[in-house]
Amino acid sequence: MRILLTNDDGIDARGLKVLETIARRFSDDITVVAPSEEQSGAGHSLTLTRPVRIRKHGDRRYSVTGTPTDSVMIALLELSPDGKPDLILSGVNRGANLGEDVTYSGTVSAAMEGALAGVRSIALSQVYARDAMGDSVPFDAAIEWGERVLRPLIDRPFVPNTLINVNFPALPADAVKGVRVVSQGVRDYGRGTLVRGTDPRGFPYYWFGLGPTVHTPAHATDLEAIDDGYIAVTPLHLDLTHGPSIEALRNLY
Repeated sequence: MRILLTNDDGIDARGLKVLETIARRFSDDITVVAPSEEQSGAGHSLTLTRPVRIRKHGDRRYSVTGTPTDSVMIALLELSPDGKPDLILSGVNRGANLGEDVTYSGTVSAAMEGALAGVRSIALSQVYARDAMGDSVPFDAAIEWGERVLRPLIDRPFVPNTLINVNFPALPADAVKGVRVVSQGVRDYGRGTLVRGTDPRGFPYYWFGLGPTVHTPAHATDLEAIDDGYIAVTPLHLDLTHGPSIEALRNLY
């Protein structure tokens, strides 16, 4: 089985090393193509206004000066001489990708790009318990549960135009209660925070942050599963059409 690994935290991220350890339990035919720097929040963006460059870091290990989507496209179009991979794994992200996070997430978007290309794609993220943990985020749950979560997902028939979003709770591995297959939830972030400052030359700058979250997880969602101590497995569909609105909008015309 040919496996492509990518992420949005960058080629040197701890979570990518964790993902490679997990992936090697399934195959040694692994290629790593990841952004050269952190691209958190890049979403499904594609670099169109400047060239993208590739740097080789070792045997079948590359970084790309672009987004997670760029990385997957470069991997499929330039770095896969033997054909498309059988599986794309994106992560393990440092931090949750729950609810509406999936619309911002470069981790999930890399898996979306894989799904668009007709490749079974899975995004994996490790939730952490408090802000500003930096590189001290523990990946214990992902390390110990990664293979158990992935194996049935890899063995099942691939459903075109879908991907799987996996989140591991911020718990020691032996405290994880199990796995739940759940829907995507929705949270209310307010509008986040804006940190205002002045650079050394006297010009203002702004830095986005997250404000207090109104945490009201609905029943049987990824938010509830993580709150309850379970790993959340959520199938996502690339078709964003809101079916119930179709007829209502047609009646307007």
